[in-house]
Formats: sequence, structure tokens, C-alpha cells
Amino acid sequence: MLRIVFWQFVVTVVVAVVAGLLGGTPGFLSALFGGVCCAVPNGLFAARLYFSARKPGGANPMSFFIGEFVKIATTVALMGAVVWLYHDINWLAFIAAFIVVLKSYLILLFRRRS
Repeated sequence: MLRIVFWQFVVTVVVAVVAGLLGGTPGFLSALFGGVCCAVPNGLFAARLYFSARKPGGANPMSFFIGEFVKIATTVALMGAVVWLYHDINWLAFIAAFIVVLKSYLILLFRRRS
């Protein structure tokens, strides 16, 4: 799972560069922020599950549900912070990057190991 989160950050940078080429600096920053709003909460969730599974007795279902709640709350808080603090937001780049990074795990999950 940590490998998937790493690749989500890579996808974030790639999408931000493409958006930057198409939309300039506001497009780049908007796409970067959109991808980070998805990748950071996923990283926190993956780390929480990783450390929870290493505890004696392993992970329990409640740990998963609490982590999922924290992930959703963190995502909403980060998106709200971006909208509140960054006034030159390019909405197309922001939402597109968020969706691409959000759905990139499907491709990354089924990708063969080299």
C-alpha cells in the first residue's frame, strides 16, 4: 500500500507538469494542490494501517474505520484550505488532478511487478 501512495505522488507531479504546460503557473499549482489533497490523506491512512498491523494482535476493523474517517476529514480540510488560501485556483486542473490521483490506484494496483 505504501508503494501505491508513492506512485500517487509521482502521478501528482506528472499531472501538475502537464497542467502547468497547458495552464501556466496557476494550472500547475492547482493540479499540484489537487493531487496532494488526495495523496496526503491516503499516505496517512496507509501509514496508520501499516503501524496498526505491526502491533501485537494485528490490526482490528475499528482501526480501519477510524483511519477511513480521518482520511475523509483530512481530504475535506485540505480542499477547503486550498480554496480558502489560493485565490488563483484553476478549477479544471484542481478537480482533474484530484480525480486522476484518486483513481490511479486502480491502475497501480493491477500493474505487474517488474
